[in-house]
Amino acid sequence: MLALAAIWGCSFLFISVGVRELPPLYLALGRVLAGSVVLLAILVVKREPLPRDPRLWAHSFVVGAIGSAIPWTLFGYGEERIPSLLAGIWNGITPLIVLPIAVLIFRTEKFSAQRGFGLLIGFLGMLVVLGAWRVQAGADLAGQGLCMLAAFFYGLAIPYQKRFLAGTTLSGTALSTALLLCATVQLAVVAPLVTGQAPPAPWSLSLKVVLSVVALGALGSGLAFVLNMRNIRLIGASRSSMVTYLMPVFSILVGVIVLHEHITWYQPVGGLIVLAGVAVSQGLVTNLRRKPAVVTATT
Repeated sequence: MLALAAIWGCSFLFISVGVRELPPLYLALGRVLAGSVVLLAILVVKREPLPRDPRLWAHSFVVGAIGSAIPWTLFGYGEERIPSLLAGIWNGITPLIVLPIAVLIFRTEKFSAQRGFGLLIGFLGMLVVLGAWRVQAGADLAGQGLCMLAAFFYGLAIPYQKRFLAGTTLSGTALSTALLLCATVQLAVVAPLVTGQAPPAPWSLSLKVVLSVVALGALGSGLAFVLNMRNIRLIGASRSSMVTYLMPVFSILVGVIVLHEHITWYQPVGGLIVLAGVAVSQGLVTNLRRKPAVVTATT
């Protein structure tokens, strides 16, 4: 879980470096392409096939768009305007978005007063991160809005994936590969149309940018997907989702240490309030209060 949090937390640093020379759409394209290559190689080694059911490919096409292509592009545009550590904090609101969508749209979760209270705490934390009492229109507000929208698409993709893909017998690696292949096709078509330019040649980019794209794809979209699926199988979906609590820590650390970014006091404080809301809405606080049952050995 620590390795996964470090990989995903550091992804925001790589995005910040990548958008210095690449349009966000082409950065996202490079990421999904590199991730697809890594996961295809893993499938070859494990001798596992790709999905064959057309319905799985149709759902993979949807999740590839709302869970990869769109949010990764939005984070790129957002990090053209705000520091990477702030983008990492906004990523932490994803579980708060998942809950109402899962309850109201996909009907995969049930609502309760405790979950409603957690959402309220998380909403207040979002206002603190945003600095609602002092924010002004401009690049900062636009950047934070784009990252917030990216988290919304993450929140939409998770219950969709649970509703339509979780029941399949295929491995997580095969499903993840299908999602990234679909996202690669989508971005390969959309990126030239939106940017109005062909993709830059790799040799025209600096080594830092090339390595950032490779790291985003090979680590953030390849290895991380495999680690996440292994965590789910080892400790369950609920516990594995706690990686959300650790990711902002890594994004803040690498942003300050590596990129020398500055942070104001209310941004990490708001992030902590958001995570507290996530903990309440997921029932973590209640579970911690419960005392374990005493088991008496009998002979």
